[in-house]
Amino acid sequence: MTMLTVAITQMASDNDWTKNCDKAERLVREAAAKGARLILLQELFDGDYFCIEQHAKFLTQAEELDRHPTVKRFAALAKELGVVLPVSVFERAGTAHYNTTVFVDADGRELGIYRKSHIPDGRGYQEKFYFSPGDTGFKVWDTAAGRIGLGICWDQWFPECARAMALMGAEILLYPTAIGSEPPNPDYDSSSHWQNCMRGHAAANIMPLMASNRVGKETAPDGRSDIFYGRSFIADYQGEKVEEMDRTEEGLRLASFDMDAIRELRRSWGVFRDRRPELYGALMTLDGKTKSAAV
Repeated sequence: MTMLTVAITQMASDNDWTKNCDKAERLVREAAAKGARLILLQELFDGDYFCIEQHAKFLTQAEELDRHPTVKRFAALAKELGVVLPVSVFERAGTAHYNTTVFVDADGRELGIYRKSHIPDGRGYQEKFYFSPGDTGFKVWDTAAGRIGLGICWDQWFPECARAMALMGAEILLYPTAIGSEPPNPDYDSSSHWQNCMRGHAAANIMPLMASNRVGKETAPDGRSDIFYGRSFIADYQGEKVEEMDRTEEGLRLASFDMDAIRELRRSWGVFRDRRPELYGALMTLDGKTKSAAV
């Protein structure tokens, strides 16, 4: 039996790097003290969500990874506590900018990076202005906590992303997130839809899933705001929620899984054995029939 204890966190962030990182560190330390070996912080936790509107000045907040203060601080923390800790940051790479997660193992080693593949563009979430589409492809890491796949926020709406990571050997899926109110339709609450989509990934791929979101109201310089709805959760291999946070609280939740038992169950189902990739050509198109000349 291989038991894995994991933790999700949830917090409000603002434009104070030190305050945000101090808060995140307290949550990581608390989770580790309670036995968590894999801890998920939310997307871009070290700052406010600057993508509500388009303001070029925010591009100056990006840092190259080899000197990124958030990466250095939390890699050292992961090593001290002996925990696996993905670190979500705003990356500058030459003239490009990416929404990037650095995957840090329990010994503090940086195992590699994943750059967010799917970049949203809509009122309140104008990320295409800030982030280039990720060029790393989907990633799975061998860590002290097992084989882990991670997508970032908008990636969580695409079953292709989750299935690709499962095919690459992931045994648990992680989604750091920043999502809340929908400015074009203030009366619409997408939180249950958001959860259900990811719960489907857990069930379809027969593996646990963790999602960490932020909370609180954040306002852009022009006065427009997003209200982040929290509801961070952990789902089991059937897609059932085993832990969930509310819409406003800051804190963490833990869950434990018998990864050996889940692995055996996943093998017994045959959902990967019975795939028919030769029939899935439409997935390689945008319109269901026309393949890109680049393919």
